[in-house]
Amino acid sequence: MPKKATKDRKRLLANLKQVNEELDHLRNMMQGEVDVELDEGDTEIVEREKTAALITVLERRQQDIEHALRVIELGQYGICERCGGQIQKERLEVKPDATLCMTCQREVESINRRNRTPRAAPARW
Repeated sequence: MPKKATKDRKRLLANLKQVNEELDHLRNMMQGEVDVELDEGDTEIVEREKTAALITVLERRQQDIEHALRVIELGQYGICERCGGQIQKERLEVKPDATLCMTCQREVESINRRNRTPRAAPARW
């Protein structure tokens, strides 16, 4: 394993540990709140929804890190999964779990934005 990949692997493992700890904390928090009775419009509902959304974001981050670790093990770290080109080292320094080069990342995000269903305009009476 190249020296750079070893360094990034250590960073990814540290990030994964931190994400796992945050997920455990949030899940325990949510579990502790299960038995609390809530009224509609209660601020606790809003907080629970925020916590649930954060859990979803962290689970995605966890998956991304685990995927990047598998890519390192396969010896494909730093290679764009879409075009096969090199991922810029500056990008990997900022986002060690990146699996796309910046060009491909922009293209994928653009495609995803176009494929989203636009929100319906409010009804006018």
